[in-house]
Amino acid sequence: MYVTIVEPEKLSHHMSLEMESPAEVMNNELVPVDPQPDEPMNSEMQIDNLERQIINTETPANNIEAQPTRRRKKKSIVWEHFTIETVGPGTRRACCKQCKQSFAYSTGSKVAGTSHLKRHIAKGTCPVVLRNQEKNLSTPFSAPSKMGTYSDTPKRRYRTASVPYFAFDPDRCRHEIARMIIMHDYPLHIVEHPGFVAFVHNLQPRFDMVSFNTVQGDCVATYLREKQNIQKVFEGMAGRICLSLDLWSSCQTMGYMFITGQFIDSDWKMHRKLLNVIMEPYPDSDAAFSHSIAACLSDWSMDGKLFSVAINQSLTDAAIDNLRALLSVKNPLILNGQLLVENCLARSLSSIVQDALTSVQGIVNKVRDSVKYVKTSDSHEEKFLELKQQLQVPSAKSLAIDDQTQWNTTYEMLLAASELKEVFSCLDTSDPDYKDAPSMEDWKQIETLCTYLKPLFDTANLLTTPTMPTTNTFFHEAWKIQLELARAGASEDPVISSLTKLMQENFDKYWRSCCFVLAVAVVMDPRFKMKLVEFSFSKIYGEESASYVKIVDEGIHELFLEYVALPLPLTPTYAEEANGMTMKSEDPQGIGLSSNGLGLADFDVFIMESTSQQSRSELDQYLEESLLPRVHEFDVVGWWKLNKVKYPTLSRMACDVLSVPVCTVPSVSVFDTKRKEMDSYRCSLRPETVEALVCAKDWLHSATVDTAPSPVKMEVPI
Repeated sequence: MYVTIVEPEKLSHHMSLEMESPAEVMNNELVPVDPQPDEPMNSEMQIDNLERQIINTETPANNIEAQPTRRRKKKSIVWEHFTIETVGPGTRRACCKQCKQSFAYSTGSKVAGTSHLKRHIAKGTCPVVLRNQEKNLSTPFSAPSKMGTYSDTPKRRYRTASVPYFAFDPDRCRHEIARMIIMHDYPLHIVEHPGFVAFVHNLQPRFDMVSFNTVQGDCVATYLREKQNIQKVFEGMAGRICLSLDLWSSCQTMGYMFITGQFIDSDWKMHRKLLNVIMEPYPDSDAAFSHSIAACLSDWSMDGKLFSVAINQSLTDAAIDNLRALLSVKNPLILNGQLLVENCLARSLSSIVQDALTSVQGIVNKVRDSVKYVKTSDSHEEKFLELKQQLQVPSAKSLAIDDQTQWNTTYEMLLAASELKEVFSCLDTSDPDYKDAPSMEDWKQIETLCTYLKPLFDTANLLTTPTMPTTNTFFHEAWKIQLELARAGASEDPVISSLTKLMQENFDKYWRSCCFVLAVAVVMDPRFKMKLVEFSFSKIYGEESASYVKIVDEGIHELFLEYVALPLPLTPTYAEEANGMTMKSEDPQGIGLSSNGLGLADFDVFIMESTSQQSRSELDQYLEESLLPRVHEFDVVGWWKLNKVKYPTLSRMACDVLSVPVCTVPSVSVFDTKRKEMDSYRCSLRPETVEALVCAKDWLHSATVDTAPSPVKMEVPI
């Protein structure tokens, strides 16, 4: 048996992390060796053992020179970024492929290793890699690309490939912490919590944790940057803005007024943005709402652009007078401040439902206890499902215990339980522990209640849809609820009449305060115009309907005349359209009319037709045209966008009318049974900080809502 005796310098090189191929060994000598496996291995034997792994000891000496001289591929990831260059006898250096900087690699028998080479690439000290990483920071949420120019990953490495690093940027870290606090409602003091500080330190020891005051300033800075983006949208707004006010309470008896703006921009897209959160020290005063509106208009420089106001609670006569006076001052030409929506639809529906549930509270509690009995025990639920299968009850609904702060969950619980009433009625036979089941009379009242809660539930669900419905949508829902409750209140069935009478009285208050605004909005829908107003009012008011229809007709004509008196908005969109229309009207076909009268053969006919059309207003022309076919996915805002040249003034009016909000609360709060209350932590912050945190969260989460997802569809009504 033969082994190769290697020179010390070569052997040291073989024992380094990056082993070279045995073909590099020179001046080898073959000597016989007697292996002794039973003896302990000394240093020489360890060398022999290593050499046996490197060179096939069964190879004869005379065949060594015949072996191919191949260099084994280096396995470390750094060699994707470095090359080895010989700079002198026994001295080699690693040269960076990116910046051409060289580093020590081997001198004689000493090998420097690769750790310092990895730091050069991974830690951002290479200027070329640093510049590339700074470019990647512009898209921080995209998956980072692998460092280097090679796309093929080595199949095997001696060390785990390190993940790519971005250059450390403390300013960006501060920015992301501020965004995190805003978007997830974390307390500002989280930067002082020991657990969070330790967590960040372990992620990046080089980052110096910011203080409370610093992160508060960063959050306000984020708010101001986002506010500039909202202001740019306002600058291109051709129409007016509608405000909705939602008053929150607090443990300190102070109020916080949430003011939301709703409008259609120059691209005919609907927006709903939270504009201000204003602390009101005396929320019950008659001037609280008017003060908040004035502060909002001043903050956003929107004097003269206010169209309507919606509030979420009943106010005193003095407070209503203050609001109407403010409206008449801020928009003096818009119906003398009549466009005041005194009730939020979501709050009104919630109040009506709570009153209805309270009227049968004892029965509701019985049903809730029965559902609890089934849902809080696996064995009880198993028996219930077995009995349901035996009785072959067809209901597919499943039971769920309600959340009494969300009235929709109570409605769904009662609806599911009423469909499974047969199972509850027989449950005591298979489960003796079940007691106090609702009687058949109780179930009848629950079914009646669910019947009249359903239209309220369906209407409230419209307020939670991702696509923001326009105002005309809610006229259909409101007049149907008004009609159904009026009929139910006059029913001869004592159960129905007693249960719905209070509901009808409460909804009638909402209808009387909002029906004018809703009716004007539905007139702007070319599928219905005044016809639906006439039809629905005849159902609701009977013989007195003509007088109510006249109020709407006169009001909409008065509103149109006020828009005629308004100057066209000086926005780029309208300026371009006006210039385009002027150029087309000067020479529509490029003929070039001469003074000798050529091309004017039909001029007299044109004069007669145009004079006849000009004698009627845009509004009259619009109302006299035939109705469009009714389609469910009709885009009313898109229709006015397509017809803005035909109806330049009326389209501006429709743009404002269709953006009037009927709800003052966000979609997540539509079914709330209690008014919102500001938490104690935020009450401890400065009012300006609270406004920055809440508004910036809305702006970061929300995106432009497009109310025209599909083109207008035409189909024959059934």
